[in-house]
Amino acid sequence: MADQNPNTFPATLQTNTVEEGFDLAIMLSRLGVKKTQPNMKILRKLRPKYANDADSLTAASQVIALNFQTIAAANNYWRG
Repeated sequence: MADQNPNTFPATLQTNTVEEGFDLAIMLSRLGVKKTQPNMKILRKLRPKYANDADSLTAASQVIALNFQTIAAANNYWRG
């Protein structure tokens, strides 16, 4: 997982640790944004607006949480 390119889709949802799973959830969330808005110039232009908006940050956290839930289930909740 640590060597995963942050711009490519992962080959698996399997991770060794909870922390790696959370990092993967963030990566998947970021990939979703990049797929939704592939124009990096526009994406960078929009970032200051959502980076300073509590509702946008809460929405981003919800997407990460949903991805983390999926990854945790794929890893049998790390059997612990």
